[in-house]
Amino acid sequence: MDVVIVGSRCAGAAAAIALARRGRRVVALDSAAFPSDTLSTHLMFPPHWAEVERLGALPRVLALGPPLHSHGGLAAPGVQVVGPYSAYNGLNFGSCVRRSGFDLALVETAREAGAEVRERVRVTGLLTEPSGRVTGVRFTTRDGTTRSITAKLIIGADGRRSTIARLVGAPEHHHWPNGRMMAYAYYTDTHHDERELAMQWRQDDDLVTVFPCDGGQLVALQMPPVRRAAEYRADAETAFDATVARIPGYAERLRGCARVSRIFTSVTHPSYFRHSHGPGWALAGDAGHFKDPVTAQGMRDALRFGRTLGEAVAPYLDDEEALDAALAAWEDDRDRQCLPMYQWANNLGRDDRVSPIEDAAYRWFAARPGGPTEILDVFSRKRDATEVFTPARLVRWVAAAARDPRVDRRELARTLRRDLGREAARMVEAALFFRRRDESRRRFSAEFGSRRPEDTTTLSAAPAGAQSGAQSTDGQEDSQSTTQVAG
Repeated sequence: MDVVIVGSRCAGAAAAIALARRGRRVVALDSAAFPSDTLSTHLMFPPHWAEVERLGALPRVLALGPPLHSHGGLAAPGVQVVGPYSAYNGLNFGSCVRRSGFDLALVETAREAGAEVRERVRVTGLLTEPSGRVTGVRFTTRDGTTRSITAKLIIGADGRRSTIARLVGAPEHHHWPNGRMMAYAYYTDTHHDERELAMQWRQDDDLVTVFPCDGGQLVALQMPPVRRAAEYRADAETAFDATVARIPGYAERLRGCARVSRIFTSVTHPSYFRHSHGPGWALAGDAGHFKDPVTAQGMRDALRFGRTLGEAVAPYLDDEEALDAALAAWEDDRDRQCLPMYQWANNLGRDDRVSPIEDAAYRWFAARPGGPTEILDVFSRKRDATEVFTPARLVRWVAAAARDPRVDRRELARTLRRDLGREAARMVEAALFFRRRDESRRRFSAEFGSRRPEDTTTLSAAPAGAQSGAQSTDGQEDSQSTTQVAG
């Protein structure tokens, strides 16, 4: 076998499709049986659709009948910023597709491309050479039979709790704790005239959204500060309904809509970059990199960098030295493309209240021709956040807030100092990111290479049940502490 992929959702399926189309023998192993659901925000912007189209899965996904969002919007008390998406590779719409159908469409596309996908298979260990190079996996089938496969490359596309990342000991070289938890549920959508709009509301320290999705439903998502997690743990239904009730625009959007699912929650989902390649292995999707779900970029990045991983390594699988170089170049490209959005997501994911400066910015973008689309372009990765939220505009927004008689000047000054301090820290972090990553990589490589041969002949997974579902979580927004609460 040329490549074994552990996990066959977004990142795993994308890598399998890219490799199979280039004539490589590839098998993907997943503990799930498709179709199956997985915890995920699953909001899609135009670049998400562009990746689906590149993979050849567009007809299958569109056949699920998801509403196409022509517009997106953000709102704060007294102001709405709503506008159309601009085109990305000719696609100018977003959407929300339930993961059971979406992931099945990817698996079917991978099989059509020539990849083998085995379901209900759990990886339990790695096979390695005395040098430490990974050469295969051991796995257990549904009937309890233990088997192994050797390959030139093992790709872990098995999510945040990646078994492959743990087995190779891949450390995080950057970590950012989440400031907001999340809780979401599905509702029937009776507002047929709003099916083309994805909307977010912020009020005080609440951040909530509605995404119309396939099946005549919508996703109602809430991202309260983590400090309020106890409310959801004690009674998720009551906490969820109380949040709906105190945000007028959100409540109006859900008026007449009936909840048809339990409430899904995730309290701890920190952001990170992990070292994502080594001799004979690589990590794709959430296994290697995760950003705060507030920006809904996980599926896009899993699809994109699963695909580019397959494209990057396909020509070099028969040459170990060239393969290792291709893996290093792929990880470097992923990190450079993802760092700006990672930093912006980490900032948006703080548990802040709507500040006077943010309120002024909302009003400025709402009044500016094309202003809403500028913000949507950041979510669509057409513009960097620093191109839209510029120093010159910040001065304008601070001046507008200072003229507002409702604004406390001392609060404004505190907010300005806070925001300038955060921006300075972000710039330092960006400037030092790759230096610190490379220093961490050298330490990790030295440690990996110094393992005694007897330590690397077979690296075993944790006891059965220690990582339930680990092979079926790529491209999603989940965490080890995720709970599912009946709704």
